[in-house]
Amino acid sequence: MKHRLLGAALAGCTLAAVGAGPVYADSDQLWIDVPSESVLPVHGPSGTAERSLTVRVSHDNTENEVGPGRLTVDASEVASFARVSWPSNCAPESAVKAVCDYPGMPAGTGLVTAAELGLTALPDADLAASGNVRYTASAGELTSFPAETRVSLADGPDLGLSQAEYQRDLRPGTNTRVSATVGNTGSRTVQRTLLWVNASYGLRFKERYSNCEYRQHPTGESALCVLDEAVAPGERYGLTTDLRVERRALYERFDHSVLPYSDQALEEARGEDTWTPGTGPELNLRPAAAAPAVAGDDDIDLLDNYRTVILDARNTADLKLTGSRVRGAAGDTVTASVTVRNRGPAWVASLGAGSPVAVVRFQAPEGTTIVGLPDDECTSLPPSEEGEPVTTYFCWTPIYLRDGASHKVEVQLRIDEVVRGARTTVEILDDEAELPVSKFDPNLRNNRAQIVVN
Repeated sequence: MKHRLLGAALAGCTLAAVGAGPVYADSDQLWIDVPSESVLPVHGPSGTAERSLTVRVSHDNTENEVGPGRLTVDASEVASFARVSWPSNCAPESAVKAVCDYPGMPAGTGLVTAAELGLTALPDADLAASGNVRYTASAGELTSFPAETRVSLADGPDLGLSQAEYQRDLRPGTNTRVSATVGNTGSRTVQRTLLWVNASYGLRFKERYSNCEYRQHPTGESALCVLDEAVAPGERYGLTTDLRVERRALYERFDHSVLPYSDQALEEARGEDTWTPGTGPELNLRPAAAAPAVAGDDDIDLLDNYRTVILDARNTADLKLTGSRVRGAAGDTVTASVTVRNRGPAWVASLGAGSPVAVVRFQAPEGTTIVGLPDDECTSLPPSEEGEPVTTYFCWTPIYLRDGASHKVEVQLRIDEVVRGARTTVEILDDEAELPVSKFDPNLRNNRAQIVVN
């Protein structure tokens, strides 16, 4: 975390020095979006079936246009127990390796499908066999981190969820729903399903079902539900969760997962936490044909048992920065403070990237030396010929601040020389690519403050 924040701070200093606008490409990162695991059934309702594996490529900064790219796929680890089918946009180098061309992402878009692979278990394959399919991607000057999918074999049930559609520009105070399809692509029937759902703090479950139990936590609320409908191989069911978009909503996240039910799985999911049973109607799976249209049904065969959905609301959160005034004699060590307060109306959270809500930058006031800062939330940048001539300090908040919440950083200052009215400016940076302050804060004027000594 320290290295990443320091890099962001350095980039911010460079831009400020030359008076340039944002350099979108410099703040961008390419990612590969694939299931972490895939289980191939060795026996299905109609024999051994092919399992689809969709590989998507995304990038962080959608204001940046990304040109066409190339995806490299290496399936050599699974060659002993599975066969790979390559799509037309992939040029095989061998039976287990290929390079796939994928389209560009114009400004405003951040996700494309790079390849639709097919995997089929070989006859008489060893059920204990497993291996990784590995991927790398590039587009222009951007290169992704490597990614992989763990592939294994099973003669049993395999539950999964389709990817629900991301939602943008939701209005606080309204209702929405997340709809997905539950399917069994394994070879045996699932008699009962254990469903786990989690809604972040700006969302609220509209129903508290009697076959679910609930737990609140600092960033939202979770539920565990036991669904009694049997799901046979090849069957699909609709699953809908109704949500209230709270007035504090901004950057929200909804997670859900499915597993075959067992008493042990339920106890493990409960952990040491306290759960409260719901008292409303019962939550049931419905045949998929009767369910609302579900985004991603075209590739329903690509099922993962854990899915995340982003739900962003049209809202703001006013961050206010406050400094402090301290006094002391030469040789004294005094404690100044810097406080970031979220005046709402929304809470702010980076639940995906894990970025801080705010990063503040400051230097020591004239005649003083900073001798103490929290190690786990601050770092420093030494003076340099290219940058600042004195040491610059950076401190960050947690990854979320609720509406009305504050985060204070205490700064230990040694007064080397009494300089009347010595002061330094503290400011909230606006160069965090994952969570830019200017996108949610309507009043940037109160993002600066001062530490004053004597």
